[in-house]
Amino acid sequence: MKTTTNLKFIAMASIMLLLSFSVLAQNEANRPKYLSATTMHWNMDKEDFSMDAWKAAEKEYLQKVVSKNQYITSASYYTHLFSPDNSEVLYVQTYPSWEAMDKAAERSEELAKQAWPDEKARGAFFKNRDDYFSANHSDEIYAPIDGAKLIAQGNTKDLVLYIRRTYFTFPEDGSQKEFDEMRAEHFAKVLSKNEYIKGYYPNVHVWGSDKTEFVEAFFVDSMCDMEKMFDKNGELIGQAWPGDSGKQRGKKWGKYFTGIHGDTAYTLVAELSK
Repeated sequence: MKTTTNLKFIAMASIMLLLSFSVLAQNEANRPKYLSATTMHWNMDKEDFSMDAWKAAEKEYLQKVVSKNQYITSASYYTHLFSPDNSEVLYVQTYPSWEAMDKAAERSEELAKQAWPDEKARGAFFKNRDDYFSANHSDEIYAPIDGAKLIAQGNTKDLVLYIRRTYFTFPEDGSQKEFDEMRAEHFAKVLSKNEYIKGYYPNVHVWGSDKTEFVEAFFVDSMCDMEKMFDKNGELIGQAWPGDSGKQRGKKWGKYFTGIHGDTAYTLVAELSK
């Protein structure tokens, strides 16, 4: 592959660049720099499984540990709505820096010992908490990028999270400048004007199974509103780029992606969120 005009765009896939490049816009300066996404699975063999009991345990851990951990910017659980595996549960934490991820784990351990000073009681609590999940899980780390539509502060509703995964191709005739301009224009003319989108968060891969991932998280009020969101996006796209201009733009945008995408949806458990 040539490394002339598209050198900067190819470098998007580089972890080293992501660790050193400021990806947040000026008006999003307080957004976290990294997020970890852990995909867990319910323990389907647990005979006394109780959603209320699980929430009670997680709420206790949230109050005594997560909420007091200064290295964790936010944390949320998401349960399955539609995905290839109905046992999936996502746990997402965000951090102000790369270093904060290591410090967060150490701080959580300290806070747990403070919350349950008796070793036997602490062990029993975590055994019960861990027993709701199987041993199988996977972890990914992403970097949020500019162009987000932030959920209103103080949200207490169990919103629907729709995730769209697309995959970069890093074309020889592409450039970072062109990609950024097109994405910013799409946000200004479509996503920011769609009233059904309560939150939108774009992220690029930093560490995990696939460095080409581009992950977009959309929050809506309900599954019905998700359908309305798609319709409204189509309407706004048609208004912004009518006729042949839309086809030309679509072709130009499409060269940055493989054309393959994946769709999943989850429910935000708002009461278990920091």
